[in-house]
Amino acid sequence: MEIPAILARILDAHRDQPGALLPVLHEVQEVFGFIPPETVPAIATALNLSRAEVHGVISYYHHFRQEPPGRHVVRVCCAEACQAVGGEALAEHAKARLAGSDVTLAPVYCLGLCACGPAVQVDETQLHAAMTPTKFDALMARLESEP
Repeated sequence: MEIPAILARILDAHRDQPGALLPVLHEVQEVFGFIPPETVPAIATALNLSRAEVHGVISYYHHFRQEPPGRHVVRVCCAEACQAVGGEALAEHAKARLAGSDVTLAPVYCLGLCACGPAVQVDETQLHAAMTPTKFDALMARLESEP
């Protein structure tokens, strides 16, 4: 199924919903893995918004991606509780470790593991607490060895 047909189905499902933009963007990203730029004009027209308004929401929220993600998405918590126990150093290590890889690195602000940070999440499902650079490297090695 092509992008226009899928997008039309998503827009039809949400068009009359108050505040439909966020649910539309979430579903578009869920289906495609990101918000394809060519969907922005159709979303704007369907919801009676300007393209700038739609783009503004996409670019404001860190959750929305404007490019396809890598094979895995790794989120590193950058909130204060994780920062206090080495989160900034871990984020820098992750950035260097993942440079040039097919893993997308994304900062987030709280994964809910504040008492046992720094925290990392892999692909929206796997949470890892008390992460260190050594543990991070081992986790990435396991991810990279998966088929």
